[in-house]
Amino acid sequence: MRILLVEDEKRLSSALQKLLQKERYEVDAVYTGTDGLDYALTEGYDAVILDVMLPGMDGFEVLRRMREQKIATPVLMLTARGGVEDRVHGLTAGADYYLPKPFDTSELMACLKVITRRGDAVPRMTLSFGDVELSEGEGKLRCTATGKDVKLGAKEYQLMEFFLRNPGQILPRETIQERVWGYDSEAEYNNLEVYVSFLRKKLTFVGSGVKLKATRGLGYSLEVEG
Repeated sequence: MRILLVEDEKRLSSALQKLLQKERYEVDAVYTGTDGLDYALTEGYDAVILDVMLPGMDGFEVLRRMREQKIATPVLMLTARGGVEDRVHGLTAGADYYLPKPFDTSELMACLKVITRRGDAVPRMTLSFGDVELSEGEGKLRCTATGKDVKLGAKEYQLMEFFLRNPGQILPRETIQERVWGYDSEAEYNNLEVYVSFLRKKLTFVGSGVKLKATRGLGYSLEVEG
């Protein structure tokens, strides 16, 4: 399950990332409202943990714009602004839960489980480009031309998902690294090259005409051969 964490207090963000990862959640952490909205609109998440007091754009505005764009991802607002008016504002803007700081971590995890439970019956999304499809529910890459499929690992899935959301575009290495491994990741820089190699092999395995093209000095793009 993938969580977007939008919290500008980096020590708190780091602690929450460790807590969530310990509970086997995949976490993308960003520190401004502008980045939070960008990620929420372009990535598929199971839930968003959203602070209110953020640089660039406050959490209420992020939430409002998400709902305007029909993004129904459950949102847990996590903030020091715990007054009744703020809670009402957050909930009426489309938040699923409003948890004031300071909070108990067990309450946070319980709230997160409650707001993500509703998504169990929601049909899973399928991304496609050319003759390949990526199933969110199964985590499988499938070629519609051959009928063959292959299971992807967690990072392979995230990487392929990002390419499928931006087909035909040259994506800079730094952008891919940040989106898949995160801003504070200690992953080695050549991890991206390794995982691109894994995906290329799996695209070949299923018999797809879709290719991952490297453009020297610029980045990678997902292209249809020919």
